[in-house]
Amino acid sequence: MSDCPRLLELIIELAIFEREPDAVTVTLEEFEAAGFGPKPVWKAFVVEDNGIVVGFALYYIRYSTWKGQRLYLEDLVITEAYRGKGLGKLLFDRLIQETRELGFSGMVWQVLDWNEPAIKFYKKYEANIEAGWLNAALSKEQVINFK
Repeated sequence: MSDCPRLLELIIELAIFEREPDAVTVTLEEFEAAGFGPKPVWKAFVVEDNGIVVGFALYYIRYSTWKGQRLYLEDLVITEAYRGKGLGKLLFDRLIQETRELGFSGMVWQVLDWNEPAIKFYKKYEANIEAGWLNAALSKEQVINFK
């Protein structure tokens, strides 16, 4: 739990990189409760340098009616100064191991179509990058104001 403030900083760094600087609305309290409260929904692996978190991979369990239980990689983030040093590979390899250890039917995630470095990284693993799916969502406000 003590890493949560730093993880949230990295999440904001990711949102800025992904051209969505105002999209992060989760509070630190909500984030901590979701990971360490009575019903935790996410887990994460971190990489550190001299005791400071410089990257993380956050995941949760997803259920597919077609495939069964799968590990869903929500975020894989390495702070900019540490990119290209193999830390992303270290985390991604650990996620594959976790998927295997938990007996899941696979691992899934999303990548922005313009994020060429990430796409190149995933292609090294021979990942299937699908086209044709559109993301859909309702915001907290939309849910609250639903009539």
